[in-house]
Amino acid sequence: MTPYARLEVALTVLLGGAVTAATAWLAPPWAVLPAVVTLALLSFYRDPARQPPQGAALVLAAADGKVVEVARGAAAPDGARCVRIMVFLSVFNVHVNRSPCAGRVLEAQYKPGEFLNALRPDADQRNESHTLVIDPAAPLPGPIRVRQIAGVLARRIVCAAQVGDELAAGQRFGMIKLGSRTEVCLPEHADWEISVRVGQHVKGGQTVLARLRTKPEGTPDRAQV
Repeated sequence: MTPYARLEVALTVLLGGAVTAATAWLAPPWAVLPAVVTLALLSFYRDPARQPPQGAALVLAAADGKVVEVARGAAAPDGARCVRIMVFLSVFNVHVNRSPCAGRVLEAQYKPGEFLNALRPDADQRNESHTLVIDPAAPLPGPIRVRQIAGVLARRIVCAAQVGDELAAGQRFGMIKLGSRTEVCLPEHADWEISVRVGQHVKGGQTVLARLRTKPEGTPDRAQV
């Protein structure tokens, strides 16, 4: 179980167990219903162990889910161009968020907003969100932004990372409770090799979203796009 939902897990176990026991005493055949609901709620807070792939030039998925957007030349908050990769998390996905790369947290920005259905195109701009700006370890260019976006059911974003924290690639930093989106924005660069496509299912801290093509030592850098 995720450490970001200890209260929810404890309440689910206590209330679910009590309702299941009471139903089993009064109407045994129906006890399976609250038991299944309790297990389903507990599965939402699962936190499986993940072994990140090795490689300093990799950017990993920040969440489990389905890729719904891969956009080159998107506008970053600072006006620069970026590569934006958006992942939609359904209620069946693991909702723990993980750092897409090793690096230091430069900014942590909370933005209040609405709770529209995460499948709506305008949800990523209008909904409540929290953004981490990370200065990635070499050789990755930065900054790299990770944004947790609330959905119609997700009414609480948890982010434990703070400015100055050093994160390892694939390290847990928070979660979004119930359906939502997670966005990773990379600075536009000629040497990015995107490794995912729209419709693909990814795993946080494990699936490679993009890799930076590295060059032999002494080779001049290519100009950024």
